[in-house]
Amino acid sequence: MSPRRNRPKGADSSGRRGGEDRTDRYGGWQSTESWQGDEWSVRHVAGASAEGKTYRCPGCDQMIPSGLPHVVAWPAHAGVDDRRHWHKACWNAKDRRTTRVQRSRNGPRF
Repeated sequence: MSPRRNRPKGADSSGRRGGEDRTDRYGGWQSTESWQGDEWSVRHVAGASAEGKTYRCPGCDQMIPSGLPHVVAWPAHAGVDDRRHWHKACWNAKDRRTTRVQRSRNGPRF
């Protein structure tokens, strides 16, 4: 016999429906940090949730391969178009890095 359900189907353990935005949706947690005089929303993404796409880290200008844990950060006042994917070490060292990353002449421009 199956155990009795006390919540409607489609709701998770907190009682929310599947369509609502959850902070742990990507296997991590979300926080707010202050950087360069702005408030930044920072979401830590677990490796298992980072499947399917590769991203370019703005801190080191290297690729973040699929399946690697990383950080997604964006200004709190901005929208989803301003989200950037960072290596965790690059996000933690953002204050110690230079302001401009020099790409090679033939480097990609994204």
